[in-house]
Amino acid sequence: MQETPRFTINRNLVVLLPRQPALDWILSVDSNPLDFTLAQIRHDQDAFLIPHFDEPEESARWIQGRWKMFFERFLMEWYTEESWWPQKRTLKMFNEWFEIQQHSMVWDLSVDEPIEHEDWESLGDD
Repeated sequence: MQETPRFTINRNLVVLLPRQPALDWILSVDSNPLDFTLAQIRHDQDAFLIPHFDEPEESARWIQGRWKMFFERFLMEWYTEESWWPQKRTLKMFNEWFEIQQHSMVWDLSVDEPIEHEDWESLGDD
């Protein structure tokens, strides 16, 4: 029998999966858009470790309180030119654009390797 995972970490995991309005925006911004499908843009989305919450409602409130950050991160990954972004972003729009997957059990299968943090903000600094 294979060794089973024994260790969880004190974080929840969140993945935002784009919905059709997000794809519509991507295709509308580019004057020569690639032929993306919704399945393609939903594949391999960023995953976010957030504080651990016992109840999904607590996690959902935490995410909703930071919707602007999540939304802007998604937009920036597609187009860095902020003038191309939707200008009147709202929580309602965020909820229309993204399916939010929450995972409360995050298993660490690499317990022999320490978790390392990389500060992406400082990568461009000299």
